[in-house]
Amino acid sequence: MAVGWDEIRKAAERVAASHGLDVVDIELTGSAMERTLRVALEKNAEGRAQLKAAAAAHAEGLPEKLLEGSLRVDQLSGVTHEDCAAFSRDFGVLLDVEDLVPGASYTLEASSPGLDRRLSRPGDFERFAGCLVKVRTFEPIRNNRHWQGRLMVGEASPSRTGTITIDLSAVKQNSKSRKTGTDRIEIALGNIEKANLVPEI
Repeated sequence: MAVGWDEIRKAAERVAASHGLDVVDIELTGSAMERTLRVALEKNAEGRAQLKAAAAAHAEGLPEKLLEGSLRVDQLSGVTHEDCAAFSRDFGVLLDVEDLVPGASYTLEASSPGLDRRLSRPGDFERFAGCLVKVRTFEPIRNNRHWQGRLMVGEASPSRTGTITIDLSAVKQNSKSRKTGTDRIEIALGNIEKANLVPEI
């Protein structure tokens, strides 16, 4: 039986919303006998706004790198162990009741997306403009499928243009990237196979 990803994502988003969370990514990994359903979560917009306010007020308990300014608030998910445990409990029950993951048993894991979080939606690229990213494309651009650089700030919105622009001069490039002879590369969102933030701490 095929896994109904749309149904699983919608169910995860419903449960996450009830806990003040957003779903960042969902993936099913492993062999048929040892499958793991991983759900990456972050605080919703309201929760992230509260985190920003706490950082601006230099509240206690926040990471030092955040208070120093070398880490952006947007790069933090704000998710706690308690958030993940509560989500896992409720989502696990819903998955079992609605039988959304067919076949043999699986393990459910809920966690923060991490500092090297995956970027998959146009809004992700807008939100993390100015951050370092690593991108792999389906089709080569200038004979290269692997790009690393800084998402350009102030470029046209990816959700409107369907493309992102990366500043290649922000990091040392591999020999293949250097041979392109350009400091910027434009990539169509539909050509992005995988994209992740690159931690800068």
